[in-house]
Amino acid sequence: MSKLPLIVGFGGINAAGRSSGFHSYKRMVADVLSDSDMASTWQDLAHRMGISGDTAADPEVIKALKEGTLVRRIESFDPDSLRYQYKAALNGGQETISFTLRKSKLPTRIPDNWRVEEQGSKVTITVSGELNALLEDRIAFPVTSGGNIPTGFDPAKLYNSRFHPRGLALTVYGASDALNSLGMDWGEVLKHIKPDQVSVYAGSALAQIDDNSLSGMLAAPLTGGRVSSKMMALSFAEMPADFINGYVINSVGTTGTSMGACATFLYNLRQGLLDIQQGKSRVAIVGNAEAPVVAEIMEGFRVMGALAEDAQLKALDNSETVDNRRACRPFSSNVGFTMAESAQFVVLMDDELALELGATVYGSVADVFINADANKKSISAPGVGNYVTVAKATALAKAILGAEGVKRTYVQAHGTGTPQNRVTESHILNEVAKTFSIDNWPVTAIKSYVGHSMSAAAADQLIASLGVWQYGWIPGIKTIDHIADDVHQSNLNILTDHYFAGDNGKDYKAVILNAKGFGGNNASGLVLSPQQTMAMLSKKYSKDVISAYRNKNQSVSEQAVANDKAACLGEEIIRYHFGENVMDETSIEMTPESIKLSEFTSSIPLATDNPYADYS
Repeated sequence: MSKLPLIVGFGGINAAGRSSGFHSYKRMVADVLSDSDMASTWQDLAHRMGISGDTAADPEVIKALKEGTLVRRIESFDPDSLRYQYKAALNGGQETISFTLRKSKLPTRIPDNWRVEEQGSKVTITVSGELNALLEDRIAFPVTSGGNIPTGFDPAKLYNSRFHPRGLALTVYGASDALNSLGMDWGEVLKHIKPDQVSVYAGSALAQIDDNSLSGMLAAPLTGGRVSSKMMALSFAEMPADFINGYVINSVGTTGTSMGACATFLYNLRQGLLDIQQGKSRVAIVGNAEAPVVAEIMEGFRVMGALAEDAQLKALDNSETVDNRRACRPFSSNVGFTMAESAQFVVLMDDELALELGATVYGSVADVFINADANKKSISAPGVGNYVTVAKATALAKAILGAEGVKRTYVQAHGTGTPQNRVTESHILNEVAKTFSIDNWPVTAIKSYVGHSMSAAAADQLIASLGVWQYGWIPGIKTIDHIADDVHQSNLNILTDHYFAGDNGKDYKAVILNAKGFGGNNASGLVLSPQQTMAMLSKKYSKDVISAYRNKNQSVSEQAVANDKAACLGEEIIRYHFGENVMDETSIEMTPESIKLSEFTSSIPLATDNPYADYS
């Protein structure tokens, strides 16, 4: 019998705010939640954004919190004054060109048309003819919309970040937030498992790409900067997993990242799911951190025609003013996607361990399906693979929930906000709905709220889905006022407003997360609701086991709530243990049967039986 990977913790940060406690979800559906439901979220955002005042009663404070969240004008750089350098050939005409330099700045190779005269620690250079130079300028970037994390919040200031790239600072914050949501200390989890029964699959699709990492390293020789010893090491795409293992949870378990462009989170989720199903791990921390709202990266996507440029958005609205808030418009008249940053992590446990510990069950991952596009004319063009993944996920939903139960699912679409995606993805979803006799399949796309965070995009979708099963509202696509004529929707209900899914979202038993990644990296995941998950667990385990679990869960849930309340007041725990409990060759005791590490209570067993005895 397969083990069911349960979602027992989640956390992170995106343009909507902190993920644990359902706060980022609540920010998306704030206009339909009660003041009492929203009070803690406004309080949390106020502390994160450094805004003082009575968040419960002051409309100006809440206005500022709203303005500083979700997709909006870019804040990670100034799009009106972006540093740029042009190549230029300077020519003095009939005159020579002269200038002074410090001797230490003199080029190793002196051009033939330079005459150099030393003057102490300086030199005077006289150039005959042309002088090749780079002229610095400030330009207006054509894209001003992005999904930055809440205004004023810098996770790097919460711990000793040591010039960490932004993606890694987001990792430390997001992983800490997910562990805080467990309602139990990580050390307590380790007491119940072997040291190697933890998997961490985390990374980024675009690596670490700011001035402290790859971008700064590559630009340094051309901009007069300096390459530090950390830049190369911290640039690797799997570094979020490395940071979690080395500085957050002290793990010697399975680690790495699978990369699949915009589908990367689902690739990692599948790795964690398989480890738990196969019994190789009992706990899996899965996630991604991406910080791509960087001018150089955005320019690469812009020249591909992928991003929503200001001029195009103005033309859509027949306006002289760009509407940054509505930059991402899935399934409507649109022009491109909106780049965003995000770090999202979920903690999975096998069902037996979760019940033993009393962990809160937020849902379960039934499976993740990954299929490529086969032969294609353009590597960036969509293909057939996503038809396969969505059909597989829907078929599994029918197998688990029945012919009527599959109709009680909804879709978190990839929904990038590009003209190509609105046609291709809507056709895929519509055809699958027809095939499985689903007449009015609810479809939403939360990139309209938080933008496209690349590798973390499907994680944004998952976190929002967990909120539906707490507060009952599926976020609608509020940035659009119509569905485009070329969108296929005969069997779809593309939600243009928030949609009530029943108390605690009980009307919907599962969600399909869909991702269509660049290059033909398609993935669709089936996630079961907490109600459906508990119903399945109640069939597998006895009443006594479930009753004992509920008793244990009471204190765990209370502690998780207490952790959330503390975080809302700015008193959250950031787990960053640099140089603590370090082990070396003296920390290992080894026998033919096991390895014992000094910092862990349990030993790691070694194989004693031949798993391929049938072949001997």
